[in-house]
Amino acid sequence: MKRTRHRLLGVRVLILSLFAALGVQLAFLQVVAGDRYREDAQDNRIREVVTPAARGLILDDLGRPLAQNRSRFVISVNRTDLERQPDRGEAVLERLGRLLGLPATELRQQISPCGPGVTEPCWNGSPYQPVPVAEGVDAQTALQIMERREDYPAVTAELVAARDYPAPEGARAVHLLGYLQPADEEEMAAQEARGLRDPGLQRADLVGRAGLEKQYDDLLRGTPGVTRLAVDHAGRVTGTVEQVAPVPGNHLVTSIDAKVQAVAEQELHAAIERARGQIDDNTGRRYEADAGAVVVMDVRTGRIVAMASYPSYDPQVWVDGITPTEYQRLVDEESGGPLLSRAFQGGGAPPGSTFKPISAAAAAAAGFSLTSTYPCPGSLTIGGRRFRNFESQDYGDITMARALEVSCDTVFYDIAQRMWLRDGGNQPVERPSDPMQRMARSFGLGQPTGVDLPGESPGRIADRDYKRRHWERTKDETCRRADSGYPELAPSEPARARFLEQLAKENCADGFRWRVGDAVNFSIGQGDTLVTPLQLARAYAAIANGGTLWRPQVAKAVLGPDGHPVKTFEPEATGQLPVSRSTLDYLRDALVGVTTHGSAARAFAGWPHDEYPVASKTGTAEVYGNQTTSWFATFAPADQPQYAVVMMVSQGGTGSGTAAPSVRKIYEALFGIGREPVLPGGELPTGLPQIRPDSTVGQP
Repeated sequence: MKRTRHRLLGVRVLILSLFAALGVQLAFLQVVAGDRYREDAQDNRIREVVTPAARGLILDDLGRPLAQNRSRFVISVNRTDLERQPDRGEAVLERLGRLLGLPATELRQQISPCGPGVTEPCWNGSPYQPVPVAEGVDAQTALQIMERREDYPAVTAELVAARDYPAPEGARAVHLLGYLQPADEEEMAAQEARGLRDPGLQRADLVGRAGLEKQYDDLLRGTPGVTRLAVDHAGRVTGTVEQVAPVPGNHLVTSIDAKVQAVAEQELHAAIERARGQIDDNTGRRYEADAGAVVVMDVRTGRIVAMASYPSYDPQVWVDGITPTEYQRLVDEESGGPLLSRAFQGGGAPPGSTFKPISAAAAAAAGFSLTSTYPCPGSLTIGGRRFRNFESQDYGDITMARALEVSCDTVFYDIAQRMWLRDGGNQPVERPSDPMQRMARSFGLGQPTGVDLPGESPGRIADRDYKRRHWERTKDETCRRADSGYPELAPSEPARARFLEQLAKENCADGFRWRVGDAVNFSIGQGDTLVTPLQLARAYAAIANGGTLWRPQVAKAVLGPDGHPVKTFEPEATGQLPVSRSTLDYLRDALVGVTTHGSAARAFAGWPHDEYPVASKTGTAEVYGNQTTSWFATFAPADQPQYAVVMMVSQGGTGSGTAAPSVRKIYEALFGIGREPVLPGGELPTGLPQIRPDSTVGQP
């Protein structure tokens, strides 16, 4: 009996302990954590529907829209309302499918929320958001849906804003503008990491993927509107709690001039066609001219006035959703990779003789006289190898200026060899001075310019460090070839096979050494050095303006939706050339001589040199395994410089024969020589476009 009482007491104590613990937990839930759980319960009863904001315009310097919004009809289905139908909307989807010419099963798939086990197409936005199922439908179809509500419950037909690239004056500017695509998980995660909250980036939102659309996406996108809906425990909408209207995005004013841009695009295409009509004497084939680019820059500010790349594409391909086949064509190397801008991306190309003014500046800084004469034989034997002048021409003893005018290679070969010997030759001193490499870096080569466009290539300066790194990466294959040779080439090209085998043996043994051949090739822009047209335009602009390196800039200002200025982008100087004023004056005069009686004289025959002197340098860069690359780098007017224009055509032949005639046409358009000028007085506008109350845009 006593034992039973003890057991009952133990049970009572256990029960009391359990009640006490339950009471403590209830107190915690109601008092300590009550606010948090009330917020969670509230969140469970509220659902958000996001309305995208109208994206801001991208304008040229006079307010002409390069990227704008156009209205189009979009058919959407509200999945929540559809589920309320007696048959869960099957009859509605059948009728809608017949009207749109789509299977009802496909429409059902489009509105199904994405998730595990759900195949595309599916909806990755809010389940309470109307789902677009057809875009760009004709007005008659949209009218049928709007007028027959009883047949199409849960279906809406609305005019919405879609991105449009109108190509004012014929200027596409696709590589400058970029394109839009739906946000991905990485962008969502990046937004979350920055601490942004709703109504931030949504999964169905369009974001900039390249060019200005990407660079200034946050400014252009605006703030979406939010409608907060009350729902019951079953997820049915019971009312609207709050509605916040969207705020349109800001407008971006650029320094691009649509008329100049159109001319630049046309003349780049003309240069491509010109090259393809010429025979390559080395191969007996026509030049392939597979790619090219042109840059027009204001030398006084670094602002980009025009920039074009070839091959190009139609930007409208992105507007209604790009197909996998279309996208593959844009990135396929066989089609030339049209998405890539050759102006500032893609690694660049050897600059050829357009590099010689930099070599001349390095020679002057290293103590070589600009007033002396230098021998210009047809060839020089250096390091046991014969280095020829282009076309092997012998000009005798000439000045440095004349060497630039006629593009004499051997003058620069000799100077580069003497610099190399000063640094110790094959047994270099502890800290070689390498004057030409150092000068090239001071001109901004081998590093990004800082242009406000994504994906810029830094180019490359071929120097001692680069050569060692390259040798370490490739020495295994090089040494294998030193042993095996090139049996695949020996039957058809025995001389080339022997040359490559000997080269492989030399490089296997000590390919890390900076040899005299590397130095002399570097001096004329050959070898492994890579430069983009944008980098070269910036370098020539610095020669023109007295030595200032400007950061290239496309954006000029940001205007609010009502047109008031939000931000202006002032020119930014990022460096000063370590070149004396006398040397810069000497280079400018020599480059004018290139156009008047040098390698570009034929392309500028009949030009009004007294009124609009043009400083220029031709370049014909050799690339192993490819045809020569055509370069032409310029600035004008040389006495009061305003613009630098640089054009490059890959596998396009000579600079004087391919690029120079097209650059001349660009200057004719800028200054109105033999035609109406595209810029009144050759000057760019200084003011900003005006956004009128009716949202139209007026000139400054």
